[in-house]
Amino acid sequence: MGSVKEFKEFAVKGNVMDMAVGVIIGGAFGKIVTSLVGDIIMPLVGKLTGGVDFTNMFINLGEGSFKTLAEAQEAGAAVFAYGAFIQNIIDFLIIALCIFLMVKGINKLNKKKEEAPAPAPEPSNEEKLLTEIRDLLKKQ
Repeated sequence: MGSVKEFKEFAVKGNVMDMAVGVIIGGAFGKIVTSLVGDIIMPLVGKLTGGVDFTNMFINLGEGSFKTLAEAQEAGAAVFAYGAFIQNIIDFLIIALCIFLMVKGINKLNKKKEEAPAPAPEPSNEEKLLTEIRDLLKKQ
């Protein structure tokens, strides 16, 4: 039963809960970035490059001829899908930039917080008594 108690203590610690929330939000954020890249950025890049569709950029490593990547994959052909790889690199760069900006902002906030100096510790009873004795001796 000791292990169950230890696991409960571990699972409800703030760091574990914060990490769980971060993973969930990160997953949702990843979907948003994937949509941003696939649905907005890559079509614009395709338009600027003369109508190139990056999602269908591939090299067929097997037999046959295929017009689209989906067609090649459905036929089970071995393909080198470099367009999808380019798209994933752009996804990664956007996520890395967002994380960098977030960490930079948090670090800036932490620098602004100056810790107040800790208050002087309360003197012990012995120190109080010695101070009283010293003050009495000075008066004599």
